[in-house]
Amino acid sequence: QVQLVESGGGLVQPGGSLRLSCTASGSIFSTNVMGWYRQGPGKQRELVATMSSAGTTNYADSVKGRFTISRDNAKNTVYLQMIRVKPEDTAVYYCNAKMILSWGATNYWGQGTQVTVSS
Repeated sequence: QVQLVESGGGLVQPGGSLRLSCTASGSIFSTNVMGWYRQGPGKQRELVATMSSAGTTNYADSVKGRFTISRDNAKNTVYLQMIRVKPEDTAVYYCNAKMILSWGATNYWGQGTQVTVSS
């Protein structure tokens, strides 16, 4: 079992910055993808950014150039640096870890952290 612990959410003004972090513990496999998804009010959960253990990144078009994902493999921690945030970035942000196993893949999710962009 894998547990994901998130931190860093909160209230931020438009144009401001915020840094989210997520640390995974438990049965961590070296071959994995970690990242962030978000779900705004009345919307479906959507991908924000992911990063594989090899360093390959994937970003939603809406956050490219503003958000940066990074990870510390030794600490099993993934970060999301958010800059120039917009009101539409308001959502619950969920940490995700996808473990690639010989028989398939298993997804784990954090509890979510609220990010509110408002003046």
